[in-house]
Amino acid sequence: MSRPFEGVRIIDFTRVLAGPFASYQLAVLGADVVKIEARDGDDMRFGGGDKTWSERGMAAGWQAVNANKRSLTLDLKKPAAIEAIGRLVAKADVVIENFRPGVMDSLGIGYEALSKVNPKLIYCAVSGFGHTGPESKAAAFDGMIQAMSGLMSVTGHPEMGPTRVGFPACDVTAGATAAFAVASALFQRTHTGKGQKVDVAMLDSMLAHLGVLVADWTMSGIKPPQIGNRSYTRKPTGDMFPTAEGYIVLAVMTDAQFVRLLREIGRPDAIDDPRFANWDTRIANAGPLRAVIVEALASDTALNWAERFRKADAPCGKVYSIDEILAHPQLEHRPLVQEIEGPYGTVKLATSGFRLDHGGAALTRPPPKLGQHTDELLGEAGYSTAEIASMREAKVI
Repeated sequence: MSRPFEGVRIIDFTRVLAGPFASYQLAVLGADVVKIEARDGDDMRFGGGDKTWSERGMAAGWQAVNANKRSLTLDLKKPAAIEAIGRLVAKADVVIENFRPGVMDSLGIGYEALSKVNPKLIYCAVSGFGHTGPESKAAAFDGMIQAMSGLMSVTGHPEMGPTRVGFPACDVTAGATAAFAVASALFQRTHTGKGQKVDVAMLDSMLAHLGVLVADWTMSGIKPPQIGNRSYTRKPTGDMFPTAEGYIVLAVMTDAQFVRLLREIGRPDAIDDPRFANWDTRIANAGPLRAVIVEALASDTALNWAERFRKADAPCGKVYSIDEILAHPQLEHRPLVQEIEGPYGTVKLATSGFRLDHGGAALTRPPPKLGQHTDELLGEAGYSTAEIASMREAKVI
């Protein structure tokens, strides 16, 4: 069954995480992604906690976002490499890059140059601040954007100060935004016939995802505070609680759920407590209400409470570690994590966060070794075997 982006070819100049995450989302949905790497490889190939994978140039973090791609090495400072890019782009649908604005132009392969080669080209540029504005030339990294976007200001506990989210949230948010932007531009091209430049900023992407907090400020003048683990709604039954073993996060948001919660923890008497009569009084008396819940939850484990609350229809979730959630029976019914045989054995990788009835995300090609498909791709671009050998001798590839 055909996947959504089969027949779409993407020339991928991205490095590290935000850009590669974008092209990976399209790759698992069928796009033919040609990853252009420097002759010494993407920095993300080397590093991480596992020395063996790093020495192979196949670090886990790199593999996580580069399966289904083909790797072509080119020294972009050499004219022969730029000529090769022109040949590749002439037959492509999309270019994705996440260099600092101006770098691709200086190499002669920016949007203006490549759109002359292929007027229908979708050119997606991912950067920290976009290609316009006073910060456009500044380098950007995930932690920097977490700080500037306001994300850190609403994360963590007031007594501890601003806190980073525990994963590269701004990188992957920008990547997901870029994948959606490319998909949008490709669809638009079906009825306009025109290519275009797509400008994706990490800062913009994160602020778009913080839209509820943005509206609180622009419409109500409310400056969102740090609220620890409590729900954005401020309801005290949307919070994390300790148990006899482990933690759970309650997501009890309605009156009916509140009643079921108190009954399940053995405190039906608290239902009629005037301090807990409605959400305004519950919020005003959050401390006493929390004490009631904490005392009750100390009698059983997080795993058992989660099961009990599920049966009682009082929403909650046990705080799982990554290894625990990957072993959860729920994921047996979802195709998120898939496995594929690579050059060093089987790898298991997350794919796409949604399902399609047919032609959904699939791992079809393992993450490539550096330059693994160079000869193959140059051959497709019309180079002879002798020309490829000459390019290798000249250290173009």
